[in-house]
Amino acid sequence: MSVKTTTFSTVSSARGPSQGFSSRSFSGYGGYGVGGGRQTFAVRSSYGELGSSGAAFGYLGFGGGAGGGMANEVMAPITAVSVNKSLLAPLNLEIDPTIQAVRTQEKEQIKTLNNRFASFIDKVRYLEQQNKMLETKWKLLQEQTTSRSSIDAMFEAYIANLRKQLDNLGHEKVKLESDLHHMTGLVEDFKTKYEDEINKRNDCENNFVLIKKDTDAAYMIKVELEAKLDALSDEIEFLRQLYDTEIQELQAQIKDTSVVVEMDNSRDLDMDAIVAEVRMQYEDIANRSRAEAESWYQTKYAEMQHSAGRYGDDLKSTKAEIADMNRRIMRLQSEIDMVKAQRNNLEAQIAEAEERGELAVKDAKLRIRELEEALQRAKQDMATQVRQYQELMNIKLALDIEIATYRKLLEGEEDREHAQKSMSTATDVTCGLKWSCY
Repeated sequence: MSVKTTTFSTVSSARGPSQGFSSRSFSGYGGYGVGGGRQTFAVRSSYGELGSSGAAFGYLGFGGGAGGGMANEVMAPITAVSVNKSLLAPLNLEIDPTIQAVRTQEKEQIKTLNNRFASFIDKVRYLEQQNKMLETKWKLLQEQTTSRSSIDAMFEAYIANLRKQLDNLGHEKVKLESDLHHMTGLVEDFKTKYEDEINKRNDCENNFVLIKKDTDAAYMIKVELEAKLDALSDEIEFLRQLYDTEIQELQAQIKDTSVVVEMDNSRDLDMDAIVAEVRMQYEDIANRSRAEAESWYQTKYAEMQHSAGRYGDDLKSTKAEIADMNRRIMRLQSEIDMVKAQRNNLEAQIAEAEERGELAVKDAKLRIRELEEALQRAKQDMATQVRQYQELMNIKLALDIEIATYRKLLEGEEDREHAQKSMSTATDVTCGLKWSCY
């Protein structure tokens, strides 16, 4: 007794509603001996969750059975079989002789694609790891950005405070400049007033000199007039003495004449009357001269006293004005010294404020430049990381597209192979039926 076993197996897959796979197998057994032989063909197929069916053909008679499981063979009792002669007709399969080479080439392409797909899967896993690492870095950078944002806010607040101080210093500087301008105006006003007072003082001094000259001239005139008055008094006294002497001489002559007249009784002249008349004339002339001299002297003396009193009043008023001017000059000088001290103090404060403001501005500009440089570096780092992340996302998207393309190609290839295997299975079943019929 000898046993011969022949096995044909084909594996294919097709997508059903639950994305399952199917398989079909053919097996034949033949035995040759005293009692007879048996050959069996089994067909199993399943598509997803739709179910499965099986069929078995044997001889030593015909037997058929059907079941609802995977590779379940149920032997039925021998019954009468009717043969459909149309099934005995030869089949025209029209098989392409180059299909085996095409299938081999397709298998090689599928292997290559599978290898590339595996490499792409490894690359995708690596890129996913890199993506996770970049996401972690991105989160850390965002946290650092948040901390930097708080630092930036703190520096911005500090810069705003410095700018506020700078504005306050600027306002204070403007106020001090206005005060300085006002003080400068006051100083110029006081200087103008001081110059006017100096000019007035000079004018008063000139007037005082002129008045003094006039006073000296008046005094000299007074002295001269007094001397003239003394001279005139002396002259009047001399004239009076002269007149008295002349009168005495005349009286003596008259006495002598009267003696002569007394001796000469022939003339009838009243010498006493003549002498009295002459005396009266001389006395009248002397009195008139004395009165005129006294009147002229009194007039000149009154004029000189009036001039001296007027000049004395002018001198007193001039002295009072000069004293007042001196007091005003001293007061203005003290005010000028005080204003100069205030001006120097304000100039020192302005210089100090300008120096502090310049230092604060330089410090603020330096801090702003450092913050801008740090912000620019952070922006560049962020832009670089975003660009790298975008490149990785583009690579991932390209890989996803390529994977989807390969998946579609594989699905199309599986569908095509499934269709070819289905057609081949139908052909094999038909051949098996024909062989069983023989």
